[in-house]
Amino acid sequence: MSKTTTVLLALLLTGSSVFSQAGNSVYAFLDLPVSSRIAALGGSNVSLRDNDLNFAFRNPAALTSETSNTLGVNMANYLADIQFGSAMYSYNIDKKNYLAVGVQYVDYAVFQGRDELNQYTGDFTAKDMSLNLIYARPLTEKITVGVTLKPVFSVFEAYTSFGLAADAGVSYNDAKNLFSAGLVLRNMGTQFKGYYSNEAGQHLESLPFDIQLGATKKLSHAPLRFSLTLHNLQQWDLSYSSLNQSSTSLTTNEEDTDEEDNEIGFGDMIFRHSIVGVEFLPSKNFYLAASYNHRRHQELKMPGFKSMAGFSFGGGIKLYKFQVGFGMSQFQVGNYSYQFSISTSLNEFRL
Repeated sequence: MSKTTTVLLALLLTGSSVFSQAGNSVYAFLDLPVSSRIAALGGSNVSLRDNDLNFAFRNPAALTSETSNTLGVNMANYLADIQFGSAMYSYNIDKKNYLAVGVQYVDYAVFQGRDELNQYTGDFTAKDMSLNLIYARPLTEKITVGVTLKPVFSVFEAYTSFGLAADAGVSYNDAKNLFSAGLVLRNMGTQFKGYYSNEAGQHLESLPFDIQLGATKKLSHAPLRFSLTLHNLQQWDLSYSSLNQSSTSLTTNEEDTDEEDNEIGFGDMIFRHSIVGVEFLPSKNFYLAASYNHRRHQELKMPGFKSMAGFSFGGGIKLYKFQVGFGMSQFQVGNYSYQFSISTSLNEFRL
């Protein structure tokens, strides 16, 4: 394999520089926001419960009686020609057994292979995909539990990998008081086949395990709904491993070697675990959403540049029998990631 190709693959296989702000786990694409509404709410929400089946990607207990026989498709234009999307269909067997099947995929486009002399050696592709098999069951009028099994497949040039992840969640919904909450253990599992082998055998990497806790409250006399999502509760320190390395400003070209500038305070670290979202709901058929992800803002901002990293926006409207949504987030200065979603209840097409 060419040296240039090897470097490109090394960058892709780490995944952390593209999909997560900090971390060294494999299959980081599992943490991508799977729909325009989830993107507009900061990338994750485990507490919302309504007729949007896409929330089951984040919390399997989010399936409800309203999501039965519903189909949703989501598409996104990410960074550097990277395309990703998802689709899900849900069906309730009866009043106590809810099922859904979904898929997530990422297409990293086409790469050019080059050797040490920069001679073209051919094109190659890179793709990730996961299948989501979801089951949920209401235990009481307010409490629902759910599980997801996710076979994961990945290919980068000639390197392939396979793993199995699982989510387990619980949802609490108090419709009378317009309050809901959720707890999820995401991406439990293992990598069965690594991308390569070494002297010790298969080189296996950990999955992006994440414990998330969230709460959502709608105001009684105003069309506003607020959500707070706490993520990575299993790990206090969310800083880079190279946090104390010096950095250089792009505007002043001066090296920053002050360790105090790189230290993360107690309050800052708390907020790095938090995502705050708000929705404006003037009717059942229209919404606007905005959110702030502090970890994303702190880790993707650039010295000397104003950045909207960490802020996300979106909206949705029901047109005829279809719910259409749009979301946008900034991950690098001057460029936004745009997401589009469309879903419908197939029950509305019955004669």
